[in-house]
Formats: sequence, C-alpha cells, structure tokens
Amino acid sequence: MRENVIRVALTSEARQRLANIRMVKPDVAHAIEEYITQLVSSGRLKRTIDDEQLKGLLTTIQGTTKKEFKIRRI
Repeated sequence: MRENVIRVALTSEARQRLANIRMVKPDVAHAIEEYITQLVSSGRLKRTIDDEQLKGLLTTIQGTTKKEFKIRRI
C-alpha cells in the first residue's frame, strides 16, 4: 500500500531521487515515506510532490538527523 501511495504522491523525478536516497540512507528514505504517507492519509496533500519539494523535505528531515563534528587541533 505504501508503494502505491508514494507512486501517486510523487512525480517520476522525485521517485527517482527517493530511490537514490534509499540506496545511500535507508533511514532517511523511510522517514520521508512515512511523512508522505501521513500527509496523504490525513488529506493535507493536495497535489503531487515534485523534485524541488522533495529536496525541501530532505533538508528539513536531514536537519534534525544531521550530526556536526568539530575537530580541534592542539
């Protein structure tokens, strides 16, 4: 069911980007799929998500999961 929702909710370019992300970072791809599924099930998604909108979702999701490292040299 999730695959059908994703197929309908995303454009072909956005689906390709999500597939590429799934190969590199499966946890981020799963989080995006969950978010899109929630949007569709609650009726808040009015039109398909294109590649630019998916990039925006990626930055918001990765912003919460991204870790920053600082290296101090002595």
